Amino acid sequence: MIIKIAVVFGSLLALLALPFAFRPAGVADPANAARLVVVTPHNEQIRYEFGRAFSVWHEREHGVPVVIDWRVPGGTSEIRRLLEAQYTRAIRTGHIVEGQPAPVGLMPYDLLFGGGAYDHGLIKRGVSVVMDQGGEGVRSVSRPMSVRIAFDEATLYEWFGENRIGVGALYDPDGYWFGSALTAFGIVYSREALDRLGLPEPASWEALTDPRYTGWLAMTDPRQSGSVTTSYDSILNSYGWDKGWRILRGMAANARSFVDSSQKAPIEVSANNAAAGPSIGFYGRYQSQSLLRPGQEAHESPVGYIDPPGMVFIDSDPISILDGGPNPEIARRFLEFTLTEEGQALWQYRRVDADAPVDAWGPRRFELRRMPIRRVMYEDHHARRFVDTLDPFNVVSDHPSRGWRGMIEILMGTFAIDIHADMRRAWIAMHEAHARGEDPALLARMDELFYAMPVHVFPDGREVLLTEDTYDDVRADWRTPGRAPELRIAYTNFFRANYREVARLARTGALRE
Repeated sequence: MIIKIAVVFGSLLALLALPFAFRPAGVADPANAARLVVVTPHNEQIRYEFGRAFSVWHEREHGVPVVIDWRVPGGTSEIRRLLEAQYTRAIRTGHIVEGQPAPVGLMPYDLLFGGGAYDHGLIKRGVSVVMDQGGEGVRSVSRPMSVRIAFDEATLYEWFGENRIGVGALYDPDGYWFGSALTAFGIVYSREALDRLGLPEPASWEALTDPRYTGWLAMTDPRQSGSVTTSYDSILNSYGWDKGWRILRGMAANARSFVDSSQKAPIEVSANNAAAGPSIGFYGRYQSQSLLRPGQEAHESPVGYIDPPGMVFIDSDPISILDGGPNPEIARRFLEFTLTEEGQALWQYRRVDADAPVDAWGPRRFELRRMPIRRVMYEDHHARRFVDTLDPFNVVSDHPSRGWRGMIEILMGTFAIDIHADMRRAWIAMHEAHARGEDPALLARMDELFYAMPVHVFPDGREVLLTEDTYDDVRADWRTPGRAPELRIAYTNFFRANYREVARLARTGALRE
């Protein structure tokens, strides 16, 4: 028995030692290096290029290199929920005191690098914790999770100019977050898969509702990814309430599955497991580029990417310095580095030669193909070194935000993701009935059922149909403590019953009296 335990223990030690045993020689962290802990949804390529370049810059400007300890617990939404739990716990245990900054080193991360402006706005809004004061009742403690960083107006203007991209901001006017890059949201597609399906290359979001895509769309769960929620929100903003939700319903019905990260959909497409899917621009472009053979142009790649004309939503991709992190000074320097022209060059410059000087501008291994946020980077002396020629400030959509984002996770969870088998059966049955030329009244009833919105029942018994006009009241009720589980069940049951009735109508061809 002792021998068996020793063998198991030895095997465990060997397994734990593998990463160190196979670590390349010469990559040991410098003994004098400073340390920065960054939580991020960004991929390995971005982490590598910014980690290397920031260390070089910091050693040149401040005398010591920096080792970045990257933490990647999931997508932006998952990171935000993790931070909310940590700050809430710190307040409840008295480690964070109302009206005072969190002690340096209390929290595990220095900054959040990446994600959309919406999520960083929630980081700024922070947490609200109800504290029981015993016989003195309760009180609510609210505080941001990020800290305000003050830059003078001249610096902000040099970096950003006008604080605007389309209808969005480049940085928080109160100084809680600052954009480091720009993110476009478009469609990634497989030319080979489209050929097999007899489909043209998509040029709009509406194209993805074609029933020939059934089982061939790579969709991402908005409950796991703030960036893909922004993409879905841009569809609502562009098309309006009725048509926007119809398009999201059709896309969801065509989904092969719902992956848990916006990085995975382009990978599914490049592997021909899916024909197309919504994608963050740089993920789609990077996947397209990774499949190019030497000498090929972008249009020859098996994978294509398009920003739908007239509907290119562009968002700021910010940095927030977190309250109570272990290295606030290094965190501020990282923020400042990303906004230097040297830091901005990493996003879109072509890869430099391996034998280039250590401080030469541009990525070393990976062309990131993201859009810099500083306007100066689109001037000729920079732009001629770019991989892509798009100027986001000239093509951005000016569709205003309609404020409906708050229901995307809820509705897509209840009308699609949690009951996707029912949804797909109804979708297929409905389109087969159309193909058979069934009675127009029957087809109209199936269409009505499939796209119907639920009747929302408030605690006082009042009932309203969920519409653009009732949205604010309905959303407020969802936020009422304890209401969400009950409402989620009610909505799910509503959508499931409708889908099953669509399938019954298609099967029997009989309308009920």
